[in-house]
Amino acid sequence: MDFGAGFLVRGIGQLLTMDGPPGPRRGAARGEIGLVGKAALAVSGGRVLWRGPEKDLPAGSFRNLREIDLQGRVVTPGFVDSHTHPLFGKTRQGEFAMRAAGADYEEIAAAGGGILNSVRATRAADDSVIEANLRRVLSSMLSLGTTTLEAKSGYGLDDETEIRCLRILARVAPTVPQTILRTFLGAHALPTEYAGDPSGYLSFLKTEVLPLVAKEGLADFVDVFCEKGVFTPEESRRHLQDAQGLGFRVRIHADEFHDTGGAGLAVELGAMSADHLLSVSPENIARLASSDTVATLLPGTALFLNKPFPPGRALLDAGAAVALASDYNPGSCFCESMPFMVNLAVCACGFTVEEALVSATVNGAAALGLSETKGALSPGMDADFIAWNIDDYRCIPYHMAVPDVGAVFCGDEIRQPGERIV
Repeated sequence: MDFGAGFLVRGIGQLLTMDGPPGPRRGAARGEIGLVGKAALAVSGGRVLWRGPEKDLPAGSFRNLREIDLQGRVVTPGFVDSHTHPLFGKTRQGEFAMRAAGADYEEIAAAGGGILNSVRATRAADDSVIEANLRRVLSSMLSLGTTTLEAKSGYGLDDETEIRCLRILARVAPTVPQTILRTFLGAHALPTEYAGDPSGYLSFLKTEVLPLVAKEGLADFVDVFCEKGVFTPEESRRHLQDAQGLGFRVRIHADEFHDTGGAGLAVELGAMSADHLLSVSPENIARLASSDTVATLLPGTALFLNKPFPPGRALLDAGAAVALASDYNPGSCFCESMPFMVNLAVCACGFTVEEALVSATVNGAAALGLSETKGALSPGMDADFIAWNIDDYRCIPYHMAVPDVGAVFCGDEIRQPGERIV
């Protein structure tokens, strides 16, 4: 529903503005949510015009805006999901059943499952199948409050399919409400054509794929899976430096199953984020804490794979900038719900409610280089926000696995209306 002139949202019981200077929150600021009670919010032209206590509304200033009365409900910024894998050919519920019967993720991968299973399916899939999967999850994400996200390739591992997936993403992104940043993850695994030859595969990516991605402007970032049995830190460094040489910003899948030093490499290269970190060492926690690299935690993956949860409390207390993301993908976390990730952060990773909400908004935006426009509801920032069917923000993680999302606003539009809001 497009109302053009924007909105004046009144009757907000609790408004979480997330006000603060641009950039990630850490240290004493890691739980600052900018709480305003009995608030109002004015938006127009896709931006926040004003927010504050309703009693302080400038008289007559917003008479042309469509008024909505939330009758005491909660408003927060939209979620920023800074790590997802939505470009694939089919799901992998068979492997999920194998794990339920006792097989380990790494055992399944060694037997030809895992990422290479998705590679076979994605190479064989028509564009229409990949696009349908993408559109379905984007719609679901929006209904759960995600208004900004990062989307990775990585299930092609050849030039044709990787480029095809990124072109599909480029075609779909302008047609959906969310803001989408794109990541080239050609170094997600070693394809069968290069079995035992990671150096040859990375040379192929450098000469045949990365230049084409750069030429067509198909990605904002380049990522690599730095992990035992995938790419070593030395190989990962080589690939990411190749990418940086072409002007790409970089991020790293780091220290997921083993402490390989991926987080330290992320700091060394000035990566935007080091993601997963289930096995990060105390030394690299300290390095992250003294760097500008955001530690992005994916607690849904730990739950899905029955692995230890990431050391959220240790990272927060060390002073690291910590973000939360879903890691939505067909193999190790088939879940697109950011409210559930907030719940897991609180229940299993040692976050306070406030820290989890900051990590899922402000710090997710920082991990994507979007601190000036996303993650908070300050004047001039993008008007992406959630109106919740609750009167206390602490209910967001408390109501586990049943998000109380009432309506999701992107700019001047209610893009996901809820019957109790509009």
